[in-house]
Amino acid sequence: MNEKPYRVWDLPLRLFHWSLVILVAISIYTGENGGFNEMDYHMLSGYAILALVLFRVIWGFVGSEHARFSDFVRPSAIVAYSRSLLSKDIQEDKRPGHNPLGALSVLAFLVVLLVQAGTGLFANDDIFLEGPLTHLVEDEMSDDLTTVHHFAAKVLYVLVFLHLAAILFYQFVRKEPLLLAMITGRFKGRTGKSDGANLLKETAMAVVTLAVCSGFVYYLINEV
Repeated sequence: MNEKPYRVWDLPLRLFHWSLVILVAISIYTGENGGFNEMDYHMLSGYAILALVLFRVIWGFVGSEHARFSDFVRPSAIVAYSRSLLSKDIQEDKRPGHNPLGALSVLAFLVVLLVQAGTGLFANDDIFLEGPLTHLVEDEMSDDLTTVHHFAAKVLYVLVFLHLAAILFYQFVRKEPLLLAMITGRFKGRTGKSDGANLLKETAMAVVTLAVCSGFVYYLINEV
């Protein structure tokens, strides 16, 4: 086993992760409180989440090695890994990056957040607030998408709970400091190689990608 810490997750991916944590927390808080000022922030955080999710989808194809979907989305490994999860010698768990169940978690979060933020563009509260794209659909469709928006929020709560439980499991049962790795980007105790960091190139590409995603969201909410 390679005991020297090496980089697994690039800086743009880590900034995405922690920015998303903050924005989801804001969205949950403002959505649950529901006051006029809170809902303004709720909508702003939703726009930012949508831009970030679009960024992560693109980054899953153009980012560093272990940020790419092709590196960690391995359907054939999910069943075998699930069965051996409590084993003391999990071969799949020794690969760099996300394990097979972690890959499912990433995909689930992205899908639910995309649905959540996307339906929010068409949602309304039947009082004084409505999404910026409600004019594109009939009132009944807006009400249906609002229902989906609220349901997706409940699914998101479940995913957050499972995610936190998994972190605690790996931290205290498997003795793997996933939380620290997502802060530093470096992992100790798994076989593999560093993903070949190129900070300047990654930063430039991430800035351009995020700018494109943010510009697209801005166009949706202001020009469509």
